[in-house]
Amino acid sequence: MTFALQAYRLTGTLASPWLRRMLAKRAVRGKEVPARISERFGIASLPRPPGKLVWIHAASVGETVSVLSVIEALAGRCEVLLTTGTVTSAQLAAERLPAHARHQFIPLDVPGWVERFLRHWHPQVAVFVESEIWPSLISKIDAHGIPRLLINASLSERSVVRWQKLKKFAGILLFGFRYIHVQSAADAANFTALGAAGILPWGNLKFAAPVLPYDHAELTALQRATPRHVWLAASTHEGEETMVMAAHNIMLAEFPDLVTIIVPRHPERAAQFSGLRRSRQDSPARGAVYFADTIGELGLFYRLCPLAFIGGSLVPVGGHNIAEAARLGVPVITGPYTKDIPELVERLRACGGIAEVTDTASLADAAATWLRDEGAARHAGEAARGAFVGLDDLPARLANLILEHSL
Repeated sequence: MTFALQAYRLTGTLASPWLRRMLAKRAVRGKEVPARISERFGIASLPRPPGKLVWIHAASVGETVSVLSVIEALAGRCEVLLTTGTVTSAQLAAERLPAHARHQFIPLDVPGWVERFLRHWHPQVAVFVESEIWPSLISKIDAHGIPRLLINASLSERSVVRWQKLKKFAGILLFGFRYIHVQSAADAANFTALGAAGILPWGNLKFAAPVLPYDHAELTALQRATPRHVWLAASTHEGEETMVMAAHNIMLAEFPDLVTIIVPRHPERAAQFSGLRRSRQDSPARGAVYFADTIGELGLFYRLCPLAFIGGSLVPVGGHNIAEAARLGVPVITGPYTKDIPELVERLRACGGIAEVTDTASLADAAATWLRDEGAARHAGEAARGAFVGLDDLPARLANLILEHSL
């Protein structure tokens, strides 16, 4: 164990009283579930199921959505424990996990809390999704002799530079993975540059995730209630809603019946704005902005709308999963900040399934272009759908890999 890791673990232990208070404050703000806060201390709220248990950790909603297909591919072969760290991901898990899987919140990275968690669940394999790797958690997993895998991993060149400054620390965290499944060839090169082995460049799991579900009766009701001209702004962040609403006002001159549906990345943020809200059972109205501030209904709104702006891209967040819309045949608009999804953007750019904008005016222009020419929008949407054909077997391949390397 390196000095850096020892110091980190000691700091976590000493900070545990402060972390308890921090969690209590987060619960007051709606950032934790009060009735389940003990899970963050490693205290399980569910019994361990008998038999082989695969533990999968996905940080938040995006990672949870992408790994659902793998969890489904494990059905009938093992039990699954899914851990996440956010309230919204827990809500999603409650709605979409199959019968052989259950959800718990990940304990904070305090050695004693992690030890308590592992002693209760004692999984046969630990699977981390994308990039959330906690040092105390990793060292405890290794101490228990639990095999670990990293799937759908991504590593930027900037991260490589940072990790190279902490090469011994990186070695402990990264080199212990039996295999590292990466999203792209660039990610494979970056992990290899750090000396990692067992790299599997099989492609991005988000491309192969099941299409988002929807309620057919709800869609029918919305289609009847919604005027002809409608568009969607999904996964928006602070600063983007005002730009989308400004674009809405610009387009009203040409499309007076226009409905703009906004799905904030964090639904509770809708309370900051005036306007119709789905959480209050409002219906879309002619010329109005409509906030869809509910969980798990994005698939419904992608099917309702002929085009979608995907947020986190007009402000410097890095972009979100545009494949969710594209796989449903919805053409996509993004802003310039897409550093986290370069491969997704390139796929859609190559087929003409994306419009890239820089500000309110260009956003309004791009949306109006597809609203004006429904045939062009359908063509772009079908091209976008076609860009993600061919990765349907990836969840099954990853499920097989996980079971091959479980105890």
